Amino acid sequence: MRNSSYVIITLTWTKNLMGQSLSVEINDSNNLSLCKLDIKPWLFSKRRGFRTIQAGSGSGSGSGSGLGSKLIDIYWDLTYAKFGSSPEPTTGFYFAIAINRELILVLGDMEKEVHKKIDQDEFSNLAPNAVFVSKRAYMFGKKAYSTRAQFCGKGQVHEILIECDTMGVNLTDDSCLVIRIDGNPVMQVKCLKWKFRGNYTILVDGLPVEVYWDVHSWLFEKLTGNAVFLFKTCLSAEKLWASEDECWSKMLSKDGGQSQGLGFSLVLCVWKSE
Repeated sequence: MRNSSYVIITLTWTKNLMGQSLSVEINDSNNLSLCKLDIKPWLFSKRRGFRTIQAGSGSGSGSGSGLGSKLIDIYWDLTYAKFGSSPEPTTGFYFAIAINRELILVLGDMEKEVHKKIDQDEFSNLAPNAVFVSKRAYMFGKKAYSTRAQFCGKGQVHEILIECDTMGVNLTDDSCLVIRIDGNPVMQVKCLKWKFRGNYTILVDGLPVEVYWDVHSWLFEKLTGNAVFLFKTCLSAEKLWASEDECWSKMLSKDGGQSQGLGFSLVLCVWKSE
């Protein structure tokens, strides 16, 4: 945002038997809630929409942050959205947020449609500078699990594929974990019975990305256990190797490692479906 303040925006894409939906939560810099909105375009709402929310006031909930009243405009169009295996659309959509007539977030491949939707003469900024801090995904599958992630602000969106077959393995089996980025293998772990937890450094977009994995539950708690994978960008070589224990604790925390100075974190919680 133009002033020194910032907001934290959390988007949650979900998919169930009733359809797909999107939840939006916006907090101020003190982590006080400014607004929450549930969008269910495949159930009750139109796939294209717009909402204006007045949040906070000089003496209300927004006063604690010293930011006063906020006019929050939320725009979305999922009419032609296309989906992969994830509940998050890949193409054919836009989602945008403006606060006090300043465009702060635009997602999707239809940014030009956002500019057509708003009155540009009334907006002070049309070039959002949002920083992606963390992403968490819950995944189900048998042997292969895929998702998409953008590791830096203006970087490429990458396809991430995790391949791991632990069906019927025993202590003598050479079970193997392979991770691919855009179809290219970037790491391989053999003998998972003995290396069910660990970390490895890969390069994505020229940036070092530390990969942590924990597949203990897949091997020893097959009925209920899930594996956890953490991809964390590092801002410097020192931070790359600093505080591994902290990374493991954040891996399972609610914010998934969301902290200033830690770069971008991608947390994958993966269950095997028999």
